[in-house]
Amino acid sequence: MKTSTVADFDQQYQTHLKHLKLKGLQPKTIDAYARGIRRMGEYFEHQIDNLSSAQLTDYFSDLIGTHSWSAVKLDLYALKFYTLHVLGKPWAMPNFIKPPKVSRLPDIVTVEEAQALFCATRTLSYRVFFFTLYSLGLRLGEGLALKVADIDAVRHRVHIRDAKGNRDRFVPLPEVTLGVLRRFWKTHHNPELLFPNRHGGLSGASSARTPLDRGGVQKTLHQVALACGLKKRSPHTACATAMQPT
Repeated sequence: MKTSTVADFDQQYQTHLKHLKLKGLQPKTIDAYARGIRRMGEYFEHQIDNLSSAQLTDYFSDLIGTHSWSAVKLDLYALKFYTLHVLGKPWAMPNFIKPPKVSRLPDIVTVEEAQALFCATRTLSYRVFFFTLYSLGLRLGEGLALKVADIDAVRHRVHIRDAKGNRDRFVPLPEVTLGVLRRFWKTHHNPELLFPNRHGGLSGASSARTPLDRGGVQKTLHQVALACGLKKRSPHTACATAMQPT
């Protein structure tokens, strides 16, 4: 493989990353679109600027053999973004890709199951976090991003910022949740974060600059859900589908 080909691809890839950030996409979307272009680059030996319909047919046929339809759609959207913003070419949706439409009802835990989950969570920060997600109906990313200033105790509402679709919204704040959050905040006194990370222990929580670790939260929820015998389709449904990524 020619070094110049790899160098050209790397330059285009860096341009791709810049445009992803400038368009204000969510971090997970940026990661997915960047991963899609890297994967296509590896498949086509770093030459993806003039792909034919036959080449794309081969690529996506191979991809669906090893990945989910979700990955196929993300790679397709990544290519669309790359074509429009990096190559500056018009985009025509390939007519040979049509992901199946699947409609599922979410698994919702009962109040009793939720209470069992909260009681089985021994770490206070995780227990309060799970309860907050459940009572407010938040996604995982929305809960982790909560700041002290987002809690409006006077109007009994919570300001959810940069939610799905980069939109803000307000959700009702139950009195019991407000009380739980007030008591929890008194344990760490972080002036900004509602759920500071636990890397420095309780003494370091007051000065933490980042929230709870996403992986740690998901792992703990998975373990607690299994311990409680919750057999929903996926662990995040243990908090009433509130753990969906943003």
